[in-house]
Amino acid sequence: MAHQDQPQKTQLSYQLIKTSTAATIGGSCMVLSGLTLAGTVIALVVATPLLVIFSPVLVPAAITVFLAASGLVASGGFGVSAVSVFLWLYKYVRGQHPVGADRLDRARDKLTGKAMEVKERAAEQIGTRGTQG
Repeated sequence: MAHQDQPQKTQLSYQLIKTSTAATIGGSCMVLSGLTLAGTVIALVVATPLLVIFSPVLVPAAITVFLAASGLVASGGFGVSAVSVFLWLYKYVRGQHPVGADRLDRARDKLTGKAMEVKERAAEQIGTRGTQG
């Protein structure tokens, strides 16, 4: 009988260790969270008068920094887009068949067909006007 009690005691001790570890880590996180909240509130109370005093300078500075940063991010995005478009065009011209090349070829063929139709109709219209006049 003592042999069967051993696995239960071992499992119970593992569960006890898991529970105490989870409680310790959870409690530590709660304490750190509370300290962070208290520090944030104290910093806000101290900084609010300074923000009010310096707001005529800080607000335009913050707007300028935001606009400059967004401009840099936008130009970087446009640069990446341009490089990817040039890479796609390079592959297309080299005949490597990039993604979407078949759709581009179909659209080109449709446009060429419509352009030929318009040209033929224009030639017919000019031909009928010449015979009427």
